Amino acid sequence: MIPTDPAAEAALSRLTIDLGAVRRNYRRLVKELGGVPCAGVVKADGYGLGAARVAPALSAEGCRIFFVATLDEAVRLRPVLPDATVCCLNGLLAGTEDVFVAHRIVPVLNALDQITRWQTHGGRLGRSLPAILHVDTGMNRLGLGDDEWDRVLGTPGVLDGVDWQYLISHLAVADEPDNPANALQLARFQRVRQRMPNGMKASLANSSGIFLGTPYHFDLGRPGVALYGGRPSSIGPNPLECPIRLEGRVLQVRDVPAGDSVGYGNSWTAGRRSRIATVAAGYADGYLRSLSGAGTVALGARTCPVVGRVSMDLITVDVTDVPPAEIAPGTFVEVLGPTITPDAAADAAGTIGYELLTALGRRYVRHYVDTAVETITVDRT
Repeated sequence: MIPTDPAAEAALSRLTIDLGAVRRNYRRLVKELGGVPCAGVVKADGYGLGAARVAPALSAEGCRIFFVATLDEAVRLRPVLPDATVCCLNGLLAGTEDVFVAHRIVPVLNALDQITRWQTHGGRLGRSLPAILHVDTGMNRLGLGDDEWDRVLGTPGVLDGVDWQYLISHLAVADEPDNPANALQLARFQRVRQRMPNGMKASLANSSGIFLGTPYHFDLGRPGVALYGGRPSSIGPNPLECPIRLEGRVLQVRDVPAGDSVGYGNSWTAGRRSRIATVAAGYADGYLRSLSGAGTVALGARTCPVVGRVSMDLITVDVTDVPPAEIAPGTFVEVLGPTITPDAAADAAGTIGYELLTALGRRYVRHYVDTAVETITVDRT
């Protein structure tokens, strides 16, 4: 738990989350959808930003449908969004039916046995229960596969007794606009939709899918990482804002003679007399160890390389070319943010921005700002 003593807080690094940027990203996605409703995916605690803060901000922008991954995420979100539709992507595990009903959670049904159990449970309650039907169109992860879909087509009434909200599928390579797999998945989804009961709405477009154009939009967009500033396409500039600024506090600045090494394993050796800043951020805080010798931090307009290995609590940064007056113990450097974006850091680490966002630790003081309404709150939980 983050300490509440102001003096203790002053010693911590800080994470600033701009809910106004999240809201503007949502508006940008709504515009791209051209009138098609837009949901919000807030799984993994709002991609690390805090679902309890992000979801109400999206609700204030008109978002009415929210997706999470697990049932416990859905249950925790319900008090925050008492009137919204909350959907659980991971499906309906046996024995959880009463929990879904009690908290008004809409399950995304991924297999025939889940459909049967939901039908049966609704029969016991004397009503058709709401659900979303997930069909696989090429991801081979969750959703009804070809064999199950053939059984649906060959069994009249197999989908009866459920209040179907949407038919959905998930695009595997939507961030690659020219990849032919996108058109293949779209065609498969369209064929499935044609066989569904009249009036069932459909949703295919994830964050990147929204930018593939109108044919992918159907009746609902389901953005996730784009809400949090993740680039939706491997082609062209990112049209979305980075809503986070993670700043690590400098703990010490030291002179290192040429030929001396820094950090575990002696993995970096100074080629010249160097000044090294030790910064309070490490892999326990979500700063990936794979950024050792590959990451950078920002100090104003300057960028400085991370040298040596990332350790649990600390990184070491070469600040030799920074004027001494600009860096000292207590100075903040941007570890992730508008300059060192999660996507850019992820590229350096050989991973994706999702991993960096969802790994954000709890040792930072979290400052929530909303640049649309100019409010600031501090999360001390």
